[in-house]
Amino acid sequence: MNLPKVIADLVTAQNNFDSVAYAKCFADTAVVFDEGRTHNGRKEIAHWIADANKKYEATMKPVSFEEQETESILIAEVSGNFPGSPILMNYHMKIADDLIQSLKITG
Repeated sequence: MNLPKVIADLVTAQNNFDSVAYAKCFADTAVVFDEGRTHNGRKEIAHWIADANKKYEATMKPVSFEEQETESILIAEVSGNFPGSPILMNYHMKIADDLIQSLKITG
């Protein structure tokens, strides 16, 4: 599967539990929506993913990727320390200037 570099970097960072590298995939003013919460900016995103990594120990395996007019959608099999693992998760992203501007994760 041919993924844009920023998404491939995001998957690698997640699978290495590297919250700093994960956050660097996002623009300074990026927004993440996950589990009913909003995380604004790289600093909050780094804290959010570090906490999620400790709690869930989740890894991602890309299943499909689609680019639409204003949004890119990555579907990934996510395995970790949570009920129902593994599950398919949808990563709805807006990408500009080779950085993720927004991310909404849905199950």
